[in-house]
Amino acid sequence: MLSGAYFIVWCKSTRRDLLSASGAAVQPYPLQIDTLVKRFGQVTAVDGITLELRSGECLGLLGPNGAGKSTLIRSIVGRVIPDAGAISVFGAPADSAAARNVLGWIPQELALYPRLTCYENLYAFGRYHGLGGRALDDEIEWCLRWATLTDRASHLVNTLSGGMKRRLNMAAGLIHHPKLVLMDEPTVGVDPQSRNHIFEMIEKLRGEGMSIIYTTHYMEEAERLCDRVAIVDHGKIIALGTNAELVQNAFGSRSQVLARFAGADNRVTTWVTQHGGQAVDGAAQFTIEHPTEIAGLLEDSAKAGLELLDVSLHKPNLESVFLHLTGRELRD
Repeated sequence: MLSGAYFIVWCKSTRRDLLSASGAAVQPYPLQIDTLVKRFGQVTAVDGITLELRSGECLGLLGPNGAGKSTLIRSIVGRVIPDAGAISVFGAPADSAAARNVLGWIPQELALYPRLTCYENLYAFGRYHGLGGRALDDEIEWCLRWATLTDRASHLVNTLSGGMKRRLNMAAGLIHHPKLVLMDEPTVGVDPQSRNHIFEMIEKLRGEGMSIIYTTHYMEEAERLCDRVAIVDHGKIIALGTNAELVQNAFGSRSQVLARFAGADNRVTTWVTQHGGQAVDGAAQFTIEHPTEIAGLLEDSAKAGLELLDVSLHKPNLESVFLHLTGRELRD
């Protein structure tokens, strides 16, 4: 039995336009989520999330494992039934045929038939979506070319490298050329070279104007690929905006100082906390308005008997924002 496969019924699109106050047709958001809640026993995995995806946008869901990102994605595709809230895809309910017709899903798990070839896998998934004839042949050709697997079309999946399987897994989710695609950590378990290859694949989709939800727990992926980022923690969206907006909202024009001291005893931690800093990987991190404030911090540390090893000044980034908002690093 194929785990996590894309068993979606193909139905004819029933496109629904909305009308503005002037009577002109207005296209609905590719994805709209309203106060979504999902609980598993005593655990609230998704806690009242409201979110809108703009047309042609790549929106990142950034958060640690267990933050609720995958549960949110599975709620959109119908693998999880929410306890409350509503989801619409281009104005249609997420569980409708019209929504499924335009929605693609690339799960974390590899959803492939290992004993079939690349071509046969794409053919099977294309048939699940109701494709056939020349249309299916064209889509298979496009998918193989997009995933750089044309020369592997006749190879069995179980003979492919991990990166090739991951790329084929992505192609299978796009065989019906959806208008909206959900990518749930598509680079999990791949090497840096394969990850960069996948980045290039996603950037091609963005260039074609596809609307994308991209979940990740890697800062560099969100910074490189996403137009906006929603930081998710404990089932809630705690910040939403472009990379620049998130940094500006959290830090304004301030900079960050990272200082390392000899030893890692409670005396260092206490001093850092008293001076408004945070302990990060054995270092002290402070937020300052002007670089001249560094001198005061170093002078105070010397008075406290701390031995300074090194100090650096840098501008805040997305990782700084996450630490500022959650009090911990993303990988924690």
